[in-house]
Amino acid sequence: MVTPSRITLARKRRGLTLAELSDRAGVSLQSLSNYETGRTTPRPATVRRIAGALDFPEQFFSGPEIDELPAEGISWRARTKTPPRVLDAARSAGTLAARLYDWIDERFRLPEPDLPSLGKPDPETAAEMVRNHWNLGNAPAPNMVHLLEAHGVRVFSLPPDSLEVDAFAVWRGTIPFVFLNTMKTVERSRFDAAHELGHLVMHGSGERPCTGPDAERQANDFASAFLMPAASVLGHMPAGARVDQIIDGKRIWKVSAMALTYRMHDLGLLTDWQYRSTCAELSARGYRTDEPHGMKKRETSQVLTKVFQGLWSKGIRPGDVADELGVTAEEMGKMLFGLSMPTGQGGDERATGGEPRRTLSLVR
Repeated sequence: MVTPSRITLARKRRGLTLAELSDRAGVSLQSLSNYETGRTTPRPATVRRIAGALDFPEQFFSGPEIDELPAEGISWRARTKTPPRVLDAARSAGTLAARLYDWIDERFRLPEPDLPSLGKPDPETAAEMVRNHWNLGNAPAPNMVHLLEAHGVRVFSLPPDSLEVDAFAVWRGTIPFVFLNTMKTVERSRFDAAHELGHLVMHGSGERPCTGPDAERQANDFASAFLMPAASVLGHMPAGARVDQIIDGKRIWKVSAMALTYRMHDLGLLTDWQYRSTCAELSARGYRTDEPHGMKKRETSQVLTKVFQGLWSKGIRPGDVADELGVTAEEMGKMLFGLSMPTGQGGDERATGGEPRRTLSLVR
């Protein structure tokens, strides 16, 4: 039996309209509409054509209902003119990743969510509250993906076809999710992770709107304060710092030169004129769109690495997992930060970067 919502999910994942899928699959527009609404059921040969057009295994369409990530709860970090179909494709990719999480959660004991309930503090105070709750003090933030995972946030990567989306966060019931674009510089990806954390703790309760210019500014200010605590920046950076000093200083907090410049201006270490002239010089040096001589090692998931090492030790291969989910191995791989699959040699599973270590264990 075909599950209608799975046809819709797969179509959105490929960024197609009904008319475009009709052309690709050689199935009438009216028939496809009827299949997606459940008014009629496609025959096996038709399912085969739809599956081929969408590059999904046929068995995907006969699985149980999949609840899509709640659209109204998503905090998009994307261009204002990003087409809805691109957002739908990213949301559908996130839905598939959440299904992978469900599969993992049935077999592994994952860290419990540990995000504080904050009320309505300003972003600077909110960042300080989360840092205190996680015992970070004023030290530079460690590996952001590891840090989020250690506190129960499920972190996945966005597929390369979602380049117009920088990142997004969403609560799915009591579980927080963050999805990151891995095609950006490491420094900007760290800022995105902190930005999405800001959305989760400041906008996840429904007390504040999670979308719109105000929400984005609040999340940006949270990320800036979380990654670059005021006491730390004031203690390390001189007032009126030169560009070369800022470029050296950004390595302390593992942020972009532009982000540190903004933070210094926000803290009164740069005057308005110094801020504008510094931004202009950094832009001329290529720091507005890139991070010359920046961090090389991308921050990826240690939870997913441990999961697939644990599965491998039990003789379960990544392709087996993809088959159970009803997706291709390539589709599943796009959720996993480009992780190299384990080779049976194991690896160093110690937490890195000083973040709290949490237990991850196979339960069956």
